[in-house]
Amino acid sequence: MSGPSYAVRVAEGPADRAACFAVRKEVFVTEQGVPEEIEYDDLDAVAVHVLAVRADGVPLGTGRLLHGAAAAGKTGADADVGSLGRLAVAKAARGLGVGAALVRAVEGAARARGLTAVDLHAQTQALGFYERLGYTAYGPEFPDAGIPHRAMRRAL
Repeated sequence: MSGPSYAVRVAEGPADRAACFAVRKEVFVTEQGVPEEIEYDDLDAVAVHVLAVRADGVPLGTGRLLHGAAAAGKTGADADVGSLGRLAVAKAARGLGVGAALVRAVEGAARARGLTAVDLHAQTQALGFYERLGYTAYGPEFPDAGIPHRAMRRAL
């Protein structure tokens, strides 16, 4: 049995950042109808972005980690709790384990920064995915970009 036909890494430089944004546009803006003007924000400049790519360089998925003041400002969490967000997997790559690999990469980046937990705002249709990765939902359902979400957390 061979391993996955993709690699996940921390995004480095403008080309990787553009690849992350292209996947987010495909998934959130085109597929889910999120207005493009709210998909990208000033937190992108301070976030750690992770990127999944095929061997030929085609981007398959992305996610971001906010930490420190950026995470605390977004989630109200303690500064030692990271915030996983903007997790997106291209339609053609779903079911290959890319999403789980991206979550684990974000968690690795959080551990490397000394964080003790990761929070996220999950679309309610994705709760089971995150629960299988060890996240626990808390608080009431709320809308984000017109899509129902729940807050979740996993201790590292």
